[in-house]
Amino acid sequence: MSTLTEIDKRYFEKVLEMQSGYIPGFSDATFQEFFKRYGVEIHSQKYQTYGTSKAKKMRAFWEQEPDDLVGRVLEEMLGVYEADCILNSKEADALAVEACRKVVARLTGKPLATKTMTAEEAFLQSEFSIPNLQKLPVEGAVASIIENRLKEAQATMSAKAYLSTIFLCGSVLEAVLLGAAQKEKERFNRSPSCPKTTEGKPKLFHDWTLSQLIDVSCEIGLLKPDVQKFSHGLRDFRNYIHPYAQMLSRFSPDKHTATLCFQTLKAALASVAGERA
Repeated sequence: MSTLTEIDKRYFEKVLEMQSGYIPGFSDATFQEFFKRYGVEIHSQKYQTYGTSKAKKMRAFWEQEPDDLVGRVLEEMLGVYEADCILNSKEADALAVEACRKVVARLTGKPLATKTMTAEEAFLQSEFSIPNLQKLPVEGAVASIIENRLKEAQATMSAKAYLSTIFLCGSVLEAVLLGAAQKEKERFNRSPSCPKTTEGKPKLFHDWTLSQLIDVSCEIGLLKPDVQKFSHGLRDFRNYIHPYAQMLSRFSPDKHTATLCFQTLKAALASVAGERA
C-alpha cells in the first residue's frame, strides 16, 4: 500500500485528467501495455475495486501497491503528460507538475531534480544524419522503398503535412527494426523482453508489435536509451492513423511533433547502422 496522501492524489488526478474516468493519451490496449512494462496486469480483477474505467483502476493501483512501484509508474505518467503538452503545444500546469515531482521523489527515494534543459530539448539539439541505407539490415528492394519514404517524409515536413510525416517515420522505423530482427534472430529471441506464444516459444517477428521491437532493440544494445524513450512516442503517434484513436486522444500534430518524430527516426537509423558512439 502506497503512502500517497489525499493531497498527493488530487495533484495527480488533476495532471492526469482523471475526473472523467479516462486518462488522455491511453487506449485500453496502450494502458495495459504501459503497465506490463512494470509487471502489472492493470486490467485484472485486482484493480477493479472501484470500477473498470482506467482512472478507477489507477486509483486502485496506487492504493494497493508499494511506494517504489507507484512512484516509478507516476514518474513516467508525469513524463507522458509533459511530452503531450510539448508535442501538442499545450501549456503544462507548472505548479501541479512541481508538486507531483516532489511526490515522486518521496515515493522513489530519489533526489528532486533541479530544473535543467529538458530531455526533449537536448535530444532535438543533437545532430543526426540519415546513414548510408546500405548499412541498414534490410533487403535491397526494401531499402529502395525506405529511401523513397524518407524523401517523402522530408517533403511532407516542408509542405506542413505533419501527420503524414509522422506516419511515414513510424513505417520506416518498424521496417528497419523488423529487418534487424530477421537478420539477428538469436539475439532478438534470447532477449528477456522477447514476446512469447502461449506455448512459451518466441513469436514470429511479423507478429511483434512496434513497441516490442523497440524495447528488445534497446535491450540488446541496437538502439540507444534516448531513441527508445522517444521511439515509443513516435509509435503512439503513428497509431493515430485510426481517426477514432486521434479523436479520443485529442491529438493535433504540429511542426514540433513532426520534427521530434523525424529526429527520433534519424537517431534510430544512425544507431542501427552503427554510426552512433
